[in-house]
Amino acid sequence: MFPPRRLSASLKFRLYRAGPLRGKARAMTDAAASPLRQPLARRLLIRDFRSYADLDQCVGAHMVALTGENGAGKTNVLEALSMFSPGRGLRRAEIGHCARHGGGGGFAVSIEVRTEEQSLQLGHGFDPAGEGRRFRVDRLPAGSARAFAEHLQVLWLTPAMDGLFNGPAGERRRFVDRLTLAVDPEHGPRVAKFERALRGRNRLLEENASDVRWLAAAEQEIAALGVALAAARLETVRRLEALIQATRDAASAFPFASLALEGDLEKLLRGKSALEVEEDYRAMLAEGRRRDAAAGRALVGPQTSDLAVRHGPKDQPAGECSTGEQKALLVGMVLAHARLVASMRRNAPMVLLDEIAAHFDQRRREALFDELAGLGGQIWMTGADPELFASLRGRAEIFAVTPGKIAPLA
Repeated sequence: MFPPRRLSASLKFRLYRAGPLRGKARAMTDAAASPLRQPLARRLLIRDFRSYADLDQCVGAHMVALTGENGAGKTNVLEALSMFSPGRGLRRAEIGHCARHGGGGGFAVSIEVRTEEQSLQLGHGFDPAGEGRRFRVDRLPAGSARAFAEHLQVLWLTPAMDGLFNGPAGERRRFVDRLTLAVDPEHGPRVAKFERALRGRNRLLEENASDVRWLAAAEQEIAALGVALAAARLETVRRLEALIQATRDAASAFPFASLALEGDLEKLLRGKSALEVEEDYRAMLAEGRRRDAAAGRALVGPQTSDLAVRHGPKDQPAGECSTGEQKALLVGMVLAHARLVASMRRNAPMVLLDEIAAHFDQRRREALFDELAGLGGQIWMTGADPELFASLRGRAEIFAVTPGKIAPLA
């Protein structure tokens, strides 16, 4: 057994000099004049996923509304689509829990995606007796869901996110990680490696390891990964904030937000190079060993950062706004993020909005539908009352969802 390895100079160069976003930004700048691709899921096939035994549904519109009673399976469709993004989907469920009760324990989901240039099939599934999770691009095996990012980006907003501004900082960090993941598919593995490295150091501190070389090596790895993680988050928030400020409209139904990422490393990164911050972070970890051992966790680093959000027109912390204002503010942030993803990747994202219209008055619903129509990507919405989507007739496909089935709304 050996101490955790130090990151190589070449890896540091890739993380810090090219950067998770900066390297992509150069390529995207070169392609900035290219037309915006608008992927459209034209056919959805679901087998043994949640409440669906066997679904084969054709779709032809860029805006899709699913209506039906609570428990009919509307959110299950969105969850199946959300798994074409890295991670565990919009419910963050254990993969085995997604299999249909009474099925064989596995499931399969595929979509036929068409753009102006091509048509291809994307698929994901789970086989409990064989490969575990499976991914396919045009029926060829892929290593992970990150392979889908070359063709499709998926964003979402669910009722569970309504408490974002008043909930714990961990929820806001997770939100920022989802924002970052949409423009940098490597961000997810980077977060996972950082968390594993932190757990390894915690075990060493708990065991009172006498060989400081083990701790030093662990802290070196944590410092390298932690600064790369913080830099990726910070760059994403900066880009999103810049886009929001450049397009803000005080009269909009969805008020603009003011965003800032707060934390030890983020503060240092605003005035120092990433390599300098890495050395500072490593020193903080070394100096804080006794304190961290007593606490049972590291007390400095990107795992303690927080996203500060203010209601732009009112210049008020989002957590002090009314419930309705918070919902409108969150929707505005998600819409801005969708525009950022489209701009950076030249690929309009698929946006999943669960129970999106129920808490808005008619004026704000109409403003929302107009904003969504302008995004360019495919929009999937759910709502129990079909009248919420009445004004979309002729502009969207509206389906009635009953347990295990989807059919066009009569």
